[in-house]
Formats: sequence, C-alpha cells, structure tokens
Amino acid sequence: MNSPEIQFKNVNMAYKGKSGEDIVALDNVSFDIQEGEFISLLGPSGCGKTTSLRIIGDLLQPTSGEVLVRGLSPREIRLQRKYGIVFQSPVLYDWRTVRRNICLPMEIMKFSKKERTARIDKMLELVGLQDFGQKYPYELSGGMQQRVGIARALALDPEILLMDEPFSALDEFTREKLNEDLLNIWSQTKKTVIFVTHNIPEAVFLSDRVVVLSPHPGRVSAIVDINLPRPRENSVRETSEFYDYIVKIRGSFEGV
Repeated sequence: MNSPEIQFKNVNMAYKGKSGEDIVALDNVSFDIQEGEFISLLGPSGCGKTTSLRIIGDLLQPTSGEVLVRGLSPREIRLQRKYGIVFQSPVLYDWRTVRRNICLPMEIMKFSKKERTARIDKMLELVGLQDFGQKYPYELSGGMQQRVGIARALALDPEILLMDEPFSALDEFTREKLNEDLLNIWSQTKKTVIFVTHNIPEAVFLSDRVVVLSPHPGRVSAIVDINLPRPRENSVRETSEFYDYIVKIRGSFEGV
C-alpha cells in the first residue's frame, strides 16, 4: 500500500468552556486516509467528527498532535486550493441563479469567462442539473440545492472533498438517492472523500472504511473496512452482508 495521503496522528483538541474549564473534543485520535479513498467519520453528537474534518481542512488548529496531507500541513494544502468543502447546509445565495452560485469560487479566483462557462456546464452535467442552471435556489428541492453545493465545491477541481453531514436534513428517500448519486460522482472524479455522518447505514453504503468515533472525549473506537462490491446500488442495502456491517459498527461504539 502507498503512503497515506492524509495522516491524522495523535491529535488532541480542547476548548475552554464558559467557566474556564477544558472541554476535550478529541483525545489522541489517529487514522490514515489513502489517496482516492471514500472514508466516513461516523459517530454521535459530540464525538469530534466535524472537529476532525475541520482540522484536516485547516478550519481549526489542534491543541497537539500532527496532521499531514501529502506530507504538508493542512494550511499549505488549503493555500494550494486542493480542498473542496460541502457543509450541512448548501449555503446558496438566493439572488444568484444555480449557474452563478456554482460560478462564485471561480469569480473569486478570476477565471476567464470561457473557462467559467465550460466548468459550470461540466458541473451541472455531473450533478444532473443541466436543465436547472437558470433557476434560483428557492425554486429547487432540498436535494437539488445540495447538488448545487456539491457542484460548487467541485468547480475548482479540488483533489480532496470534505463533506460535513451534507444530507442530514433530507428525507430518507432523497438521502438514499443522493447517496447513490454521490458514489457515481466519486467514481467519475476519483477524489479523496472524507464524509462526516451519524447515520450508520449511510456510512456503510458509501465508504471504503468507516472511522468510528465515540464521545466524552472523542476517540477512535474502531476502523471498519467495508468490503461490499462496487459499484454499489441501493439494492445492496437489502443484503445480509450490509446488515452485518451495521451490527458490527453499532457494537463498536464505546461510552455511548
């Protein structure tokens, strides 16, 4: 196996509470991620999964420990524009059309109009919204809005995609459809994906490996390889192997 693309080594993260006490979010957390992997950070509220994602993305600095991305610091990778980030809410601008929402990071980076147009067309096709480019966010369903968020995150062609519970606010039917669509996008783009979720079936369906985090304080309880065949369709959810992974992961949590 090649050297890991991302190394999260003995990371600790503590905050100061309102009374001045230390609140430990992460306690000696370590895991590796290979290039091109789809990894889920799974756990209940308060386990540090979003904190871990934000540290990888250089949105937070750990109290101690080391995080390396391709041998560099997260900050160096961020400055190289290697990250794309999809948040829980798509954070779209209501006064901008779908096309102009996707265009925003390219405008900031001063891409030429020709290149912006080409990339927007490509992203709309990738997320299946070719016919919705001139619509406004309020004209779209929640699932379609999140597709726009994914398209915008991929517009600068990042090599690492960070996703923080992007489907948690959606109904189960929409969520399962977007899970399947996300895997199709991943198979086409070959990005490394770090995906935060508290939904066990979602993590099993999407992932090559699941990093199980338990709270109080946040720590790694298990790292589970998901050896279900790819490409995956929603029918895999009905298999005994899929259910066995759910049971295994559910039993790996500590202190919940």
